[in-house]
Amino acid sequence: MKSIKNIYEKIYDFENLYKAWEEARKGKRYRDDVLIFNRNFEEHLINIQNELIYGTYAVGKYHTFYVYEPKKRLIMSLPFKDRIVQWAIYRQLFPLYEDTFIFDSYACRRGKGTHKAADRLQYWLRQTDRKPERYYYLKMDISKYFYRVDHDILLKILGRRIKDTRLLDLLEKIINCESMNFGLPPGKEPDEVEVTDRLCNKGMPIGNLTSQMFANIYLNEVDQYAKHELGLHYYIRYMDDIIILHHDKKYLAEVKELLRVFLDDNLRLDLNSKTAIRPCSTGIDFVGYRIWATHRRLKKKTAVKIKRNLKKQIEKVRAGEESKQRLDRSVASYRGILSHCDSYGLRQSLNKLFIRKEQREDVH
Repeated sequence: MKSIKNIYEKIYDFENLYKAWEEARKGKRYRDDVLIFNRNFEEHLINIQNELIYGTYAVGKYHTFYVYEPKKRLIMSLPFKDRIVQWAIYRQLFPLYEDTFIFDSYACRRGKGTHKAADRLQYWLRQTDRKPERYYYLKMDISKYFYRVDHDILLKILGRRIKDTRLLDLLEKIINCESMNFGLPPGKEPDEVEVTDRLCNKGMPIGNLTSQMFANIYLNEVDQYAKHELGLHYYIRYMDDIIILHHDKKYLAEVKELLRVFLDDNLRLDLNSKTAIRPCSTGIDFVGYRIWATHRRLKKKTAVKIKRNLKKQIEKVRAGEESKQRLDRSVASYRGILSHCDSYGLRQSLNKLFIRKEQREDVH
Protein backbone atom coordinates (compact mmCIF):
# COMPACT_ATOMS: atom_id res chain seq x y z
CA MET A 1 0.00 0.00 0.00
CA LYS A 2 1.49 3.31 -1.11
CA SER A 3 2.53 5.74 1.64
CA ILE A 4 0.97 9.20 1.84
CA LYS A 5 3.62 11.92 1.96
CA ASN A 6 3.91 15.64 1.37
CA ILE A 7 0.22 16.52 1.13
CA TYR A 8 0.01 18.85 4.15
CA GLU A 9 1.10 21.75 1.93
CA LYS A 10 -1.71 20.88 -0.50
CA ILE A 11 -4.22 21.06 2.35
CA TYR A 12 -3.32 24.65 3.31
CA ASP A 13 -2.83 25.75 -0.30
CA PHE A 14 -5.08 28.78 -0.80
CA GLU A 15 -6.82 27.31 -3.85
CA ASN A 16 -7.69 24.18 -1.85
CA LEU A 17 -8.97 26.29 1.05
CA TYR A 18 -11.04 28.36 -1.39
CA LYS A 19 -12.66 25.24 -2.84
CA ALA A 20 -13.18 23.90 0.68
CA TRP A 21 -14.98 27.15 1.55
CA GLU A 22 -17.23 26.71 -1.50
CA GLU A 23 -18.09 23.16 -0.45
CA ALA A 24 -18.69 24.06 3.21
CA ARG A 25 -21.16 26.83 2.40
CA LYS A 26 -23.35 24.81 0.01
CA GLY A 27 -26.91 24.88 1.30
CA LYS A 28 -25.89 27.08 4.23
CA ARG A 29 -25.26 30.48 2.62
CA TYR A 30 -27.87 32.31 4.69
CA ARG A 31 -26.85 31.02 8.11
CA ASP A 32 -25.55 33.78 10.37
CA ASP A 33 -22.08 32.31 10.92
CA VAL A 34 -21.66 31.72 7.17
CA LEU A 35 -22.80 35.25 6.29
CA ILE A 36 -20.34 36.73 8.80
CA PHE A 37 -17.47 34.63 7.42
CA ASN A 38 -18.35 35.43 3.80
CA ARG A 39 -18.11 39.20 4.27
CA ASN A 40 -14.33 38.93 4.53
CA PHE A 41 -13.80 35.38 3.33
CA GLU A 42 -10.37 35.98 1.79
CA GLU A 43 -9.01 37.40 5.05
CA HIS A 44 -10.54 34.52 7.03
CA LEU A 45 -9.09 31.94 4.62
CA ILE A 46 -5.64 33.51 4.93
CA ASN A 47 -5.96 33.31 8.73
CA ILE A 48 -6.86 29.61 8.46
CA GLN A 49 -3.91 29.11 6.12
CA ASN A 50 -1.51 30.75 8.59
CA GLU A 51 -2.86 28.68 11.50
CA LEU A 52 -2.26 25.50 9.51
CA ILE A 53 1.20 26.59 8.36
CA TYR A 54 2.39 27.48 11.84
CA GLY A 55 0.57 24.65 13.63
CA THR A 56 -1.56 26.96 15.79
CA TYR A 57 -4.94 25.70 14.55
CA ALA A 58 -7.23 24.44 17.32
CA VAL A 59 -10.63 22.79 16.85
CA GLY A 60 -13.50 25.12 17.75
CA LYS A 61 -16.23 24.54 20.29
CA TYR A 62 -18.93 22.05 19.33
CA HIS A 63 -22.62 22.95 19.31
CA THR A 64 -24.62 19.91 20.45
CA PHE A 65 -28.25 18.95 19.84
CA TYR A 66 -30.39 15.82 19.54
CA VAL A 67 -32.29 14.49 16.53
CA TYR A 68 -34.93 11.80 16.91
CA GLU A 69 -35.20 10.22 13.44
CA PRO A 70 -34.84 7.30 13.01
CA LYS A 71 -33.67 7.13 16.64
CA LYS A 72 -32.29 9.53 19.21
CA ARG A 73 -28.83 10.71 18.19
CA LEU A 74 -26.59 13.40 19.61
CA ILE A 75 -25.37 15.61 16.77
CA MET A 76 -22.26 17.71 17.29
CA SER A 77 -21.79 20.65 14.95
CA LEU A 78 -18.59 22.65 14.49
CA PRO A 79 -18.26 26.36 13.66
CA PHE A 80 -18.09 27.23 9.96
CA LYS A 81 -14.33 27.83 10.07
CA ASP A 82 -13.71 24.26 11.26
CA ARG A 83 -15.95 22.82 8.57
CA ILE A 84 -13.75 24.54 5.99
CA VAL A 85 -10.66 22.94 7.54
CA GLN A 86 -12.35 19.54 7.41
CA TRP A 87 -13.28 20.00 3.77
CA ALA A 88 -9.69 21.03 3.00
CA ILE A 89 -8.42 17.80 4.60
CA TYR A 90 -11.11 15.66 2.98
CA ARG A 91 -10.49 16.97 -0.54
CA GLN A 92 -6.83 15.94 -0.42
CA LEU A 93 -6.85 12.85 1.80
CA PHE A 94 -10.02 10.91 1.02
CA PRO A 95 -9.26 10.22 -2.69
CA LEU A 96 -5.98 8.57 -1.65
CA TYR A 97 -7.85 6.22 0.66
CA GLU A 98 -10.86 5.61 -1.58
CA ASP A 99 -8.65 3.84 -4.11
CA THR A 100 -7.94 1.17 -1.46
CA PHE A 101 -11.58 0.49 -0.51
CA ILE A 102 -13.39 -2.62 -1.75
CA PHE A 103 -15.93 -2.14 -4.54
CA ASP A 104 -18.88 -3.14 -2.36
CA SER A 105 -18.47 -0.48 0.32
CA TYR A 106 -21.22 2.06 -0.41
CA ALA A 107 -21.38 4.73 2.31
CA CYS A 108 -20.16 8.30 1.81
CA ARG A 109 -18.53 7.61 -1.55
CA ARG A 110 -19.16 9.37 -4.84
CA GLY A 111 -21.06 7.16 -7.27
CA LYS A 112 -22.20 4.82 -4.48
CA GLY A 113 -24.91 5.50 -1.85
CA THR A 114 -28.02 3.72 -0.59
CA HIS A 115 -29.71 3.14 -3.96
CA LYS A 116 -26.59 1.62 -5.52
CA ALA A 117 -26.17 -0.58 -2.43
CA ALA A 118 -29.80 -1.77 -2.68
CA ASP A 119 -29.38 -2.44 -6.41
CA ARG A 120 -26.23 -4.47 -5.83
CA LEU A 121 -27.76 -6.62 -3.10
CA GLN A 122 -30.89 -7.26 -5.17
CA TYR A 123 -28.70 -8.23 -8.15
CA TRP A 124 -26.97 -10.82 -5.95
CA LEU A 125 -30.31 -12.10 -4.64
CA ARG A 126 -31.47 -12.63 -8.23
CA GLN A 127 -28.28 -14.56 -8.94
CA THR A 128 -28.57 -16.79 -5.89
CA ASP A 129 -32.31 -17.28 -6.39
CA ARG A 130 -31.56 -19.10 -9.65
CA LYS A 131 -29.18 -21.53 -7.96
CA PRO A 132 -30.34 -24.93 -6.68
CA GLU A 133 -29.21 -24.30 -3.08
CA ARG A 134 -31.23 -22.36 -0.57
CA TYR A 135 -29.33 -19.19 0.33
CA TYR A 136 -29.09 -17.50 3.71
CA TYR A 137 -27.89 -14.07 4.76
CA LEU A 138 -25.81 -12.96 7.70
CA LYS A 139 -26.72 -9.44 8.78
CA MET A 140 -24.13 -7.84 11.03
CA ASP A 141 -24.77 -4.61 12.87
CA ILE A 142 -22.04 -2.99 14.96
CA SER A 143 -23.13 -1.71 18.35
CA LYS A 144 -23.00 2.11 18.67
CA TYR A 145 -20.36 2.31 15.97
CA PHE A 146 -19.66 6.05 15.87
CA TYR A 147 -19.60 6.21 19.66
CA ARG A 148 -17.19 3.27 20.06
CA VAL A 149 -14.37 3.93 17.55
CA ASP A 150 -11.08 3.64 19.45
CA HIS A 151 -8.90 6.73 18.97
CA ASP A 152 -5.57 4.97 19.45
CA ILE A 153 -6.45 2.27 16.93
CA LEU A 154 -7.73 4.84 14.43
CA LEU A 155 -4.53 6.87 14.70
CA LYS A 156 -2.47 3.70 14.32
CA ILE A 157 -4.38 2.78 11.15
CA LEU A 158 -3.86 6.28 9.76
CA GLY A 159 -0.19 6.22 10.71
CA ARG A 160 0.42 3.05 8.70
CA ARG A 161 -0.02 5.01 5.47
CA ILE A 162 0.41 8.66 6.38
CA LYS A 163 4.09 9.55 6.69
CA ASP A 164 3.47 13.27 7.06
CA THR A 165 3.99 14.29 10.69
CA ARG A 166 2.17 17.62 10.43
CA LEU A 167 -0.87 15.99 8.87
CA LEU A 168 -0.97 13.31 11.58
CA ASP A 169 -0.74 16.03 14.24
CA LEU A 170 -3.69 17.85 12.64
CA LEU A 171 -5.78 14.68 12.46
CA GLU A 172 -4.93 13.88 16.08
CA LYS A 173 -6.26 17.31 17.12
CA ILE A 174 -9.58 16.51 15.42
CA ILE A 175 -9.83 12.96 16.75
CA ASN A 176 -8.72 13.73 20.33
CA CYS A 177 -10.62 17.00 20.59
CA GLU A 178 -9.74 18.73 23.87
CA SER A 179 -13.06 20.55 24.22
CA MET A 180 -15.45 17.62 23.68
CA ASN A 181 -15.65 13.89 24.47
CA PHE A 182 -17.55 11.64 22.07
CA GLY A 183 -17.45 8.08 23.43
CA LEU A 184 -20.12 5.97 25.13
CA PRO A 185 -19.33 3.33 27.77
CA PRO A 186 -20.27 -0.22 26.67
CA GLY A 187 -23.99 -0.97 26.88
CA LYS A 188 -25.06 2.66 27.22
CA GLU A 189 -27.47 4.60 25.01
CA PRO A 190 -26.75 8.20 23.97
CA ASP A 191 -29.53 9.58 26.19
CA GLU A 192 -28.25 7.65 29.22
CA VAL A 193 -24.91 9.45 29.43
CA GLU A 194 -24.39 13.16 29.98
CA VAL A 195 -22.05 14.85 27.54
CA THR A 196 -19.69 15.60 30.41
CA ASP A 197 -19.49 11.87 31.27
CA ARG A 198 -18.59 10.66 27.78
CA LEU A 199 -15.29 8.91 27.13
CA CYS A 200 -12.33 10.92 25.85
CA ASN A 201 -10.56 8.07 24.02
CA LYS A 202 -13.55 6.72 22.09
CA GLY A 203 -16.06 7.87 19.52
CA MET A 204 -16.48 10.33 16.69
CA PRO A 205 -19.00 13.16 16.32
CA ILE A 206 -21.90 12.22 14.04
CA GLY A 207 -22.19 14.87 11.35
CA ASN A 208 -18.52 15.70 10.84
CA LEU A 209 -17.13 15.26 7.35
CA THR A 210 -13.93 13.78 8.75
CA SER A 211 -16.01 11.34 10.84
CA GLN A 212 -17.49 9.91 7.65
CA MET A 213 -14.00 9.55 6.21
CA PHE A 214 -12.55 8.00 9.37
CA ALA A 215 -15.55 5.64 9.64
CA ASN A 216 -14.83 4.19 6.19
CA ILE A 217 -11.08 3.95 6.82
CA TYR A 218 -11.67 2.21 10.16
CA LEU A 219 -14.07 -0.43 8.83
CA ASN A 220 -12.00 -0.93 5.69
CA GLU A 221 -9.93 -3.13 7.99
CA VAL A 222 -12.77 -5.63 8.34
CA ASP A 223 -13.62 -5.30 4.62
CA GLN A 224 -10.09 -6.33 3.66
CA TYR A 225 -10.12 -9.21 6.13
CA ALA A 226 -13.49 -10.45 4.86
CA LYS A 227 -12.56 -10.27 1.18
CA HIS A 228 -8.89 -11.29 1.19
CA GLU A 229 -8.51 -13.50 4.26
CA LEU A 230 -11.94 -15.16 4.36
CA GLY A 231 -12.53 -14.94 0.61
CA LEU A 232 -16.17 -13.84 0.92
CA HIS A 233 -17.79 -13.16 -2.44
CA TYR A 234 -21.27 -11.93 -1.52
CA TYR A 235 -20.13 -9.30 1.01
CA ILE A 236 -21.54 -5.77 1.08
CA ARG A 237 -21.25 -2.94 3.59
CA TYR A 238 -23.02 0.36 4.06
CA MET A 239 -21.29 2.14 6.97
CA ASP A 240 -21.72 -0.25 9.93
CA ASP A 241 -24.34 -2.52 8.30
CA ILE A 242 -22.83 -5.66 6.74
CA ILE A 243 -24.65 -8.30 4.68
CA ILE A 244 -23.09 -11.64 3.65
CA LEU A 245 -24.83 -14.28 1.50
CA HIS A 246 -24.04 -18.01 1.41
CA HIS A 247 -25.85 -21.30 0.88
CA ASP A 248 -24.34 -22.93 4.01
CA LYS A 249 -25.94 -21.69 7.21
CA LYS A 250 -23.26 -23.32 9.37
CA TYR A 251 -20.54 -21.61 7.36
CA LEU A 252 -22.20 -18.24 7.94
CA ALA A 253 -22.21 -18.97 11.67
CA GLU A 254 -18.46 -19.65 11.48
CA VAL A 255 -17.92 -16.44 9.51
CA LYS A 256 -19.94 -14.50 12.07
CA GLU A 257 -17.67 -15.75 14.86
CA LEU A 258 -14.49 -15.02 12.90
CA LEU A 259 -15.62 -11.49 12.14
CA ARG A 260 -16.79 -10.97 15.73
CA VAL A 261 -13.33 -11.94 17.00
CA PHE A 262 -11.63 -9.74 14.38
CA LEU A 263 -13.77 -6.74 15.31
CA ASP A 264 -13.08 -7.25 19.01
CA ASP A 265 -9.34 -7.96 18.75
CA ASN A 266 -8.42 -5.43 16.09
CA LEU A 267 -10.98 -2.64 16.30
CA ARG A 268 -12.48 -2.95 19.82
CA LEU A 269 -15.99 -3.12 18.39
CA ASP A 270 -18.96 -5.34 19.34
CA LEU A 271 -21.90 -6.73 17.40
CA ASN A 272 -25.38 -5.86 18.63
CA SER A 273 -28.51 -7.98 19.01
CA LYS A 274 -29.69 -7.26 15.45
CA THR A 275 -26.97 -9.55 14.10
CA ALA A 276 -28.69 -12.67 12.74
CA ILE A 277 -28.69 -15.43 10.09
CA ARG A 278 -31.93 -15.96 8.14
CA PRO A 279 -33.15 -17.31 4.77
CA CYS A 280 -32.88 -14.81 1.91
CA SER A 281 -36.46 -15.72 0.94
CA THR A 282 -37.76 -13.74 3.94
CA GLY A 283 -36.30 -10.51 2.56
CA ILE A 284 -33.33 -8.50 3.84
CA ASP A 285 -33.56 -5.17 5.69
CA PHE A 286 -30.82 -2.99 4.23
CA VAL A 287 -30.34 0.77 3.58
CA GLY A 288 -33.97 1.60 4.41
CA TYR A 289 -35.57 -1.08 2.25
CA ARG A 290 -36.67 -4.68 2.62
CA ILE A 291 -35.19 -6.43 -0.38
CA TRP A 292 -36.15 -9.68 -2.16
CA ALA A 293 -34.91 -11.12 -5.44
CA THR A 294 -38.17 -10.09 -7.14
CA HIS A 295 -38.94 -6.74 -5.53
CA ARG A 296 -38.16 -4.33 -2.71
CA ARG A 297 -40.31 -2.32 -0.35
CA LEU A 298 -39.78 0.60 1.91
CA LYS A 299 -39.38 -0.48 5.53
CA LYS A 300 -42.66 -0.09 7.43
CA LYS A 301 -41.06 2.25 9.95
CA THR A 302 -39.82 4.51 7.16
CA ALA A 303 -43.23 4.54 5.44
CA VAL A 304 -44.95 5.51 8.70
CA LYS A 305 -42.41 8.29 9.23
CA ILE A 306 -42.97 9.68 5.72
CA LYS A 307 -46.75 9.77 6.17
CA ARG A 308 -46.43 11.37 9.61
CA ASN A 309 -43.95 14.02 8.45
CA LEU A 310 -45.96 14.87 5.34
CA LYS A 311 -49.17 15.22 7.34
CA LYS A 312 -47.43 17.60 9.76
CA GLN A 313 -46.06 19.69 6.90
CA ILE A 314 -49.46 19.97 5.22
CA GLU A 315 -50.97 21.16 8.51
CA LYS A 316 -48.19 23.76 8.86
CA VAL A 317 -48.77 25.03 5.32
CA ARG A 318 -52.52 25.40 5.97
CA ALA A 319 -51.74 27.29 9.20
CA GLY A 320 -49.26 29.56 7.43
CA GLU A 321 -46.36 28.27 9.51
CA GLU A 322 -44.43 26.81 6.58
CA SER A 323 -44.02 27.73 2.93
CA LYS A 324 -45.62 25.79 0.07
CA GLN A 325 -42.18 25.64 -1.59
CA ARG A 326 -40.70 23.71 1.34
CA LEU A 327 -43.57 21.21 1.17
CA ASP A 328 -42.95 20.82 -2.57
CA ARG A 329 -39.29 20.06 -1.91
CA SER A 330 -40.25 17.41 0.62
CA VAL A 331 -42.68 15.83 -1.82
CA ALA A 332 -39.97 15.75 -4.50
CA SER A 333 -37.59 14.10 -2.05
CA TYR A 334 -40.14 11.45 -1.07
CA ARG A 335 -40.95 10.86 -4.73
CA GLY A 336 -37.29 10.09 -5.31
CA ILE A 337 -37.20 7.61 -2.43
CA LEU A 338 -40.38 5.84 -3.57
CA SER A 339 -39.15 5.57 -7.17
CA HIS A 340 -36.54 3.04 -6.03
CA CYS A 341 -38.98 0.52 -4.59
CA ASP A 342 -42.40 -1.10 -5.08
CA SER A 343 -44.55 1.60 -3.49
CA TYR A 344 -47.90 1.76 -5.33
CA GLY A 345 -49.92 1.34 -2.14
CA LEU A 346 -47.96 3.98 -0.23
CA ARG A 347 -48.15 6.46 -3.12
CA GLN A 348 -51.93 6.00 -3.28
CA SER A 349 -52.15 6.57 0.47
CA LEU A 350 -50.14 9.79 0.17
CA ASN A 351 -52.31 10.99 -2.70
CA LYS A 352 -55.43 10.45 -0.55
CA LEU A 353 -53.73 12.44 2.20
CA PHE A 354 -53.35 15.36 -0.21
CA ILE A 355 -56.96 15.12 -1.32
CA ARG A 356 -58.20 15.17 2.26
CA LYS A 357 -56.11 18.26 2.92
CA GLU A 358 -57.23 19.90 -0.35
CA GLN A 359 -53.74 19.61 -1.78
CA ARG A 360 -53.90 18.47 -5.42
CA GLU A 361 -50.23 17.64 -6.03
CA ASP A 362 -49.70 14.06 -7.14
CA VAL A 363 -46.68 12.38 -5.56
CA HIS A 364 -46.51 9.76 -8.32
